[in-house]
Amino acid sequence: MEDGTFESLGYCGDTGIDDDVLQWDQRADCEVRQILDRVADKWSLLVIALLDKRSLRFTELRRAIDGVSQRMLTRTLRHLERDGLVSRTVHPTVPPRVDYELTPMGVTLHSTIRALVVWTEEHQNAIAAARAAYDRRAAAEQEAAEREEAERQAVARAALPIRG
Repeated sequence: MEDGTFESLGYCGDTGIDDDVLQWDQRADCEVRQILDRVADKWSLLVIALLDKRSLRFTELRRAIDGVSQRMLTRTLRHLERDGLVSRTVHPTVPPRVDYELTPMGVTLHSTIRALVVWTEEHQNAIAAARAAYDRRAAAEQEAAEREEAERQAVARAALPIRG
């Protein structure tokens, strides 16, 4: 293998150039960004959270996830199954019964998600305060910009000769 080439198309190992976190966002052959986009979307997070305790049928998932369409839930479950995070079991009944549950890898992802939720709960008041402070600063800056613009326009009108 030549220097600077990858072991395989999906290999994201160190190339010796830079350990910068932005590497995985810029390298076309690395799937980290794609995987993060998939598992961090709101429907996937909700499905993984709901499947933590027990397996659920499609209709149970759909009822439990407010706002998800049948099509979007189907796509989400297929993607999670393809990625090895959710398993699908079809029971030979009439009508067919399909259960979804987390795989062992999906369970490890759930613990990561749980840590993120705990962090969010612990910091939600500080985040709300930071947002309110930001919004006050932004509003004050907007008001100041509008006052400056009004003053500029007043000066410009005063400088124009009066037409009669």
